[in-house]
Amino acid sequence: MKRLASLVVLAVLALAAPAAAHPVPFTYVDVRVEPDAIVLTLVAHVFDLGHDLDVAPPERFLERDVLAAKAEAVKELVSTRLKLFADGRALEGEWSAPEALPDRQSIQIGARMPVERPSGTVSVSALMFPYDPEHQTFVNFLERDTIAAQAILDRGRTSVEYFTGTRQGVWVLIRRFVPQGFRHMLTGPEHLVFLFGLLLLGGSLRHLALLVTAFTAAQALTLALAAFNVMTPSLKFVEPGIALSIIYVGADNLMVRGGRDMRAWIAAAFGFIHGFGFAGVFRAMDLSRPAIGWSVASFNIGVEIAQLLVVVALAALLSALRARSESAARRLAFLGSIVVIAAGTLWFVQRVFFPGDLT
Repeated sequence: MKRLASLVVLAVLALAAPAAAHPVPFTYVDVRVEPDAIVLTLVAHVFDLGHDLDVAPPERFLERDVLAAKAEAVKELVSTRLKLFADGRALEGEWSAPEALPDRQSIQIGARMPVERPSGTVSVSALMFPYDPEHQTFVNFLERDTIAAQAILDRGRTSVEYFTGTRQGVWVLIRRFVPQGFRHMLTGPEHLVFLFGLLLLGGSLRHLALLVTAFTAAQALTLALAAFNVMTPSLKFVEPGIALSIIYVGADNLMVRGGRDMRAWIAAAFGFIHGFGFAGVFRAMDLSRPAIGWSVASFNIGVEIAQLLVVVALAALLSALRARSESAARRLAFLGSIVVIAAGTLWFVQRVFFPGDLT
């Protein structure tokens, strides 16, 4: 009886072997950027192609006659599930005949897609084998035979955008990130509260502009360090640090008694901390190293423009109030500093004790 049970178990295991897990749940796409064309090369595992094109066992895809018979089906599958865009325009091209890669248990297929002029951006959209929730598509962008950027696409992320090293690509980055920096400054409440606290004590327009420039310069440094993965502190420390810097600027306003003006140093410290808070966005975009440099610079230009506009507006209002009533200006500075401290304290408590998804 035991011998019979053992034979049954062995038979079940033998029958289950062909249903083993997907051996290589990956597809590989190379996107070669040339002056007048984008050249695509895709390598897909026979397991995936066999599943979606009804070839069993999938290894039969490596046989010349089977691959020839399924060539048009492979082309149609790839062309419908992999889309390429240059500067937002969909590109089309003729796919080559699929080629067997026995050593990799894979099939390779390629296409050359002409472009009218050098592209500023090249985008890939792909969900190659939706039947497998774990499947991933590895995308390499190449210029001058060098990998410039890489990305991984899956069910949760189906597209990636690459900024080319051309002049057009640089201008696209500038146009993209200057407005982002501008909006980030004007829509970030901690930015505006900190800036309000920094300007409450007044000063010449030149001095106030120096304060916000110190912030931007410090933010640019840490943003670059984090974006290039030189320093990547956890947001669990960065976000409470931002709140503490807001509390500090309000408290410093209350404690100052005609001594040395330390606001430029405070602004720089805040910039150092806050630069780390936004770097994750750049890292998530899979930018090439030159693109990171241009995007960080452009983003900070936008921040600086927005800050200078706020400085001009607030400085004019505070100057008018001070000219009308010095005591009213002092009361505003006192009450405004209390508000700044309260806001910073609220954010600190929220980010320490109710951090949400900070990592």
